[in-house]
Amino acid sequence: MKRFRQFIKESWSELKKVSWPSRLQVRNLTVLVFVISFVVGLFITVIDTVFTELIKFMSGVA
Repeated sequence: MKRFRQFIKESWSELKKVSWPSRLQVRNLTVLVFVISFVVGLFITVIDTVFTELIKFMSGVA
């Protein structure tokens, strides 16, 4: 039990040293992640559609 308390105490001490982001930074980074995820998803969708149509054309299924 003593080791567990020591672990908690040291963990809490380390957490106090962390440079936590502000609310504005968190919001901006969250929006950035959503935008980049959307753009990458859109890019993959377009590439997938192009390759699908290309394969259909090359195989004569179209």
